[in-house]
Amino acid sequence: MLYSRTGAGIPEYRSISPARTFAMIQRYTYLLRSSWPRVLELIYWPTVQMLMWGFLQLYLNEQSGFIAGAGSVFIGSVLLWDILFRGQLGFSISFLEEMWARNIGNLMMTPLRPAEFIAALMGMSVIRLAIGLVPVTAMAYAFFSFNLWSLGLVLVAFFANLILTSWAIGIAVSGLVLRQGLGAETLAWSLTFLLLPLTCVYYPVAVLPEWLQTIAWMLPPTYVFEGMRAVLIDGVFRADLMIWALGLNAVLITGASVLFVALFNASRSAGSLLALGE
Repeated sequence: MLYSRTGAGIPEYRSISPARTFAMIQRYTYLLRSSWPRVLELIYWPTVQMLMWGFLQLYLNEQSGFIAGAGSVFIGSVLLWDILFRGQLGFSISFLEEMWARNIGNLMMTPLRPAEFIAALMGMSVIRLAIGLVPVTAMAYAFFSFNLWSLGLVLVAFFANLILTSWAIGIAVSGLVLRQGLGAETLAWSLTFLLLPLTCVYYPVAVLPEWLQTIAWMLPPTYVFEGMRAVLIDGVFRADLMIWALGLNAVLITGASVLFVALFNASRSAGSLLALGE
């Protein structure tokens, strides 16, 4: 038997199927392919940000020498920030599309398990991120001679930690929207921006007041952006920062997953999966 039935008459599946996860990724991929505006949006905003900050950096370099030696810190910050923001948005948008279509209840009546659903959303966030990131990094090289891919294995460490943080935020937000309804969907668009000043994307942690530095060091992306500046300015890879970020991400992913399961079970017990709305 693949599953047993709970007292509520809802099947509880005991095994996780990669095939079901892949089927969900295929579903979202077909949806993305069928709409060129969706694909264009994935490239449009990262391009605008990269060009804006890139030209600003060129202007500052011409006007003064206060950032001499800083290399392409602004452009690197923009591209790494997009990994965090677009990774979370790619996760949340796929989830919200099911909410907008009022299809969550239908999915949960299939053999699909919540863990498989989350895994599919993770996979889709990487696909959506790649669609936007690859052409934008090519333009960064063409316009500003900044090659993000030249970082090699360092980029892998940066990417892994940022995408894990984005997934943790996406999982937590999805759980809240699942329990509270579409009235909470604003969190999917705005919550990550709360991290923008706290994770020191464009400036070092030392700029913050001492009490705020403590909060900043509790957030995994802070270690990534500090590590990026160490690489681009000092030419040093801080492995210790990446290890700290990985440990904090493990805590965040675990906590977000527990929260999602708790909110999912609460929503199922309340019978609200089929009546999700504002």
